[in-house]
Amino acid sequence: MRKLTLIYLAFMLGLTPVASFAASKQKQKNVVSSAKVTKAKYTLNKNFAGKYKLAKHSPSSKLKGSKLNASRKSNMHVKLRKPVYVQPTENFEDLYDGSGPLHLASAKALVINQYTGEVIYEKNTKEVTPIASVTKLMTAMVMLDAKLPMDEVLYISEDDIDYLKGTRSRLTVGTALTRQELLRLALMSSENRAASALAHNYPGGYDAFIRAMNRKATSLGMRSTQFYDATGLDSNNVSTAEDLVKMVKTAYLYDEIRQESTTASQEMNLLNHDYPVNFVNTNALVRAGEWMIGLSKTGYISEAGRCLVMQAEISGQSLIIVLLDAAGKSTRIGDANRIRKWVETNKTEVLGEHVSG
Repeated sequence: MRKLTLIYLAFMLGLTPVASFAASKQKQKNVVSSAKVTKAKYTLNKNFAGKYKLAKHSPSSKLKGSKLNASRKSNMHVKLRKPVYVQPTENFEDLYDGSGPLHLASAKALVINQYTGEVIYEKNTKEVTPIASVTKLMTAMVMLDAKLPMDEVLYISEDDIDYLKGTRSRLTVGTALTRQELLRLALMSSENRAASALAHNYPGGYDAFIRAMNRKATSLGMRSTQFYDATGLDSNNVSTAEDLVKMVKTAYLYDEIRQESTTASQEMNLLNHDYPVNFVNTNALVRAGEWMIGLSKTGYISEAGRCLVMQAEISGQSLIIVLLDAAGKSTRIGDANRIRKWVETNKTEVLGEHVSG
């Protein structure tokens, strides 16, 4: 019996390390397994985050149609306010004091001494270009050459409406004005219907008037000049700065052209208007009254740009100024003021040494 008890005790003592070892192994196994699970969970979360980020930024993801992208898309179609164009002021010549070289913004320009012919400034003077309403100087000369009664009443007709450019006019069909008044409006305010009416009431009619304009140009030696209408709305009315100097010098000889082209403003009673209508000179320099201007004519159509021709007295000199194809509305005025500043600043004896633009 005692022997059996000893055998049993020995057997139990032998099982204890095994059980302990097995338990230890199981515990270690559980720890390793737990570690593996933890690592697996971490790896899974990392991959999920990566997939989430990819889905968040990928164009092909389901978020493509989300509110976020919809918001971005709508922002692309926000109507932006147009940039504000600041128009140069008419007295920006203050930026130029006349001491430096004379540079003009007009694409074509010519400034000469009216009586000596000395060239003070020249730029692309032989380049043929549309001249817009500068045409009306020739219109005025041809009409005046015909020696027609200036107090004769003429009527604005359907033929005087501008169907080429669609410009507006306060001279409605049926308006009655004297030839003198029409001349004033054509030169002072560049009224297209006034110029057209003068041409339509010419002996032989409108076509005869245009032929007379071209004959006059030829007689003045304006070899690069051609006229197709009396208003300047037709861009086929072309000339050069050199030719226009000849035209301005000749137009200056007409008292009526000098007077009417330099009138600052005029009120007139017109058909379909209850009150007198005020017309103003298209040349801001004439309106300002700070220049000694003996003749003036502006012009504009898109093909010609902004144009200005003048006879003016500056520092005791009689100058013919031709400015063509200026881009900005006030550019030609700025150029004229630069010319004035340059002439006033420089000595008379050096003005004959002309500047090329």
